[in-house]
Amino acid sequence: MSPQDQNTPADRLLQIDCEAEAERVAQRLREILRDDLHRRGLVVAMSGGIDSSVCAALAVRALGAERVFGVMMPERDSTSASEERATELAQMLGIEYEVQDIAPSLDAIGCYRWRDAAIRKLFPDYGPGWKSKIAIRGGAEQRFSYFALVVADPQGHMEERRLDLKEYLQIVAATNYKQRVRKSIEYFHADRLNYAVVGTPNRLEYDQGFFVKNGDGSADVKPIAHLYKTQVYALARHMGLPESICNAVPTTDTYSLAQGQDEFYFFLPYQQMDVALALLNSGASAEQLAEQLQVSPERARQIYADIRRKRQTTAYLHRRPLLVGSPEVTPVAAVVPLVAQEEGEETAPRTGAAAASTN
Repeated sequence: MSPQDQNTPADRLLQIDCEAEAERVAQRLREILRDDLHRRGLVVAMSGGIDSSVCAALAVRALGAERVFGVMMPERDSTSASEERATELAQMLGIEYEVQDIAPSLDAIGCYRWRDAAIRKLFPDYGPGWKSKIAIRGGAEQRFSYFALVVADPQGHMEERRLDLKEYLQIVAATNYKQRVRKSIEYFHADRLNYAVVGTPNRLEYDQGFFVKNGDGSADVKPIAHLYKTQVYALARHMGLPESICNAVPTTDTYSLAQGQDEFYFFLPYQQMDVALALLNSGASAEQLAEQLQVSPERARQIYADIRRKRQTTAYLHRRPLLVGSPEVTPVAAVVPLVAQEEGEETAPRTGAAAASTN
């Protein structure tokens, strides 16, 4: 049942007019490209998931297929289904796209080597044919949360051990290479096309810091960061996206073992997290949340506390670089129109050389 078919207080908070919202986002994308970013089009990294798919569809609605470029960047831990869904959507939308396997790049910079070295601290036999993932434990049972490393040997036998902080940080740091390499490729295409890069977090991910700093958290415009994931699914269906995408279960698609977002990061499945975040943002009490989710008031207070804790601990991810002094910098708005006028172009390129030539 969709949010529009329900009538609880939380569901009313999550209801949107999908057509009006899609048109509003499309209009804002056109305005932002023209007035703020001064770019000709949009680059979208397409994972086959619901968020990037809706962003790609909104970009096409805003600009037309000829001004949207999609890029798929699988690596050795990606599932084939992700690329298949992304390709299906790109062909449906009629956009130009490219598939680039980033595994060689990740291998060269040590992503897999650093990750596997940390895993072997707990499982010395870990090697070719094995699979792994990180999972959060304790939270769902209302106990103190901790991270566990789950592995499967080549025969499929699974084992789990608690992760120490050092190994956890090393695995996460190595894995974050994936998002950062992908973002570099996105900006390569943006630079060569004079396009802007689309960021694809929904409101839950953006609010709770579920992104990599200077990785998937980096972008020029984020079209759906104000929309709860429930609303993103509703938009997907309204815009006629393929059923394979509309029915896809959210995963990280980062580790070699299947891993849900709630298993790795969130306290609850996204449907319930959306409700909790929407009620918290509206000022609802823990007792109201408890009634909505049919949990105890104590459990509801734990959920609210987890949301607030993640906001606090991930605030660093949202920060811009901090300046020690206060250098005088020519406002970008004053430079860009000058470049465009002198070169006779619709927009100014983002390259440093072009910007330097105006000084």
